[in-house]
Amino acid sequence: MKPQEIDWERLSAIIRKHRGETWGLIPLLQEVQEALGYIPPEAIVPIASALKLYPSEVQGVIEFYGGLSLKPKGKHVFKVCCGTACHVKGGRSILKIMKKELGINEGETSPDYKYSLETVACLGACFLAPTMMVNKEYMGRLSPRKIDSVLAHFTESKEEKS
Repeated sequence: MKPQEIDWERLSAIIRKHRGETWGLIPLLQEVQEALGYIPPEAIVPIASALKLYPSEVQGVIEFYGGLSLKPKGKHVFKVCCGTACHVKGGRSILKIMKKELGINEGETSPDYKYSLETVACLGACFLAPTMMVNKEYMGRLSPRKIDSVLAHFTESKEEKS
């Protein structure tokens, strides 16, 4: 599995839709990321040009916001919460197990682009601590034993169905 090729037609359509909207940089970047899974670095100059911004301004916004990425991510993105509540309730051990089971460190994507592992400062679900988000789905009250079922749900069993 490889990261998908950049769909320049789709990217151009998104940029055209937001042309001239200097205020629309973040919505444009979010739309590009939603469509392509990341913001290709090659898209920075065309985006900047369409919004009459400097490429460095566009890149600065992308690098500032943790939800935006210049690198392709895996099909399944695991975001482990490292906030105070999650940390106190065992979040670091959840992260350690995830690293071991996925064979990647935080901030990395597996070579086959099936999985990415990230840490976040807070997922806003402290009552479910320790928590992680897989793609857009929250997984709470995690324990080392629960990790097996989470991984089984998002790894081979789902891969076989797709």
